[in-house]
Amino acid sequence: MSLPTTQRPTHTDRLLLTAAIDLSRLSPPAPTHYAVGALLADYTGAVLATGYTGETDPQVHAEEAALAKLGPTDHSVALYTSLEPCTVRKSRPTPCTELILAAGITRVVLALREPLLFADCHGVETLMRHGVEVIEIPSLGNRVRDINAHLLRP
Repeated sequence: MSLPTTQRPTHTDRLLLTAAIDLSRLSPPAPTHYAVGALLADYTGAVLATGYTGETDPQVHAEEAALAKLGPTDHSVALYTSLEPCTVRKSRPTPCTELILAAGITRVVLALREPLLFADCHGVETLMRHGVEVIEIPSLGNRVRDINAHLLRP
């Protein structure tokens, strides 16, 4: 059983998550990974960094790409990602949930939990266990499924 996520999304959450989903369209479709978009924003909603799967290397995840661009900040930072951050990774030693926790991200907003295709992901539960506020906006999940139709077709 999964833990419930906290709080209700704001209008800004919906706008920034939609922008992250739109970023995922830049990820070339591949049989080995999802097309994911991510962005980091400060408490005012100002975008600090963006990333998408495969942006700099085919093995780079969206969250990893965005976090690599994040400079020092004295504000709490939220991550908006189209798909649940990974907890298991075949292509690199450190999964995205560990990178998020190490970066001190305090809030994660996502549209879709990772389908059970490549790994058994527990990103939401892992983040929440470590005190990260997690908000899901499942009404945007179909957009993520459509972008990843190359993998998620029935």
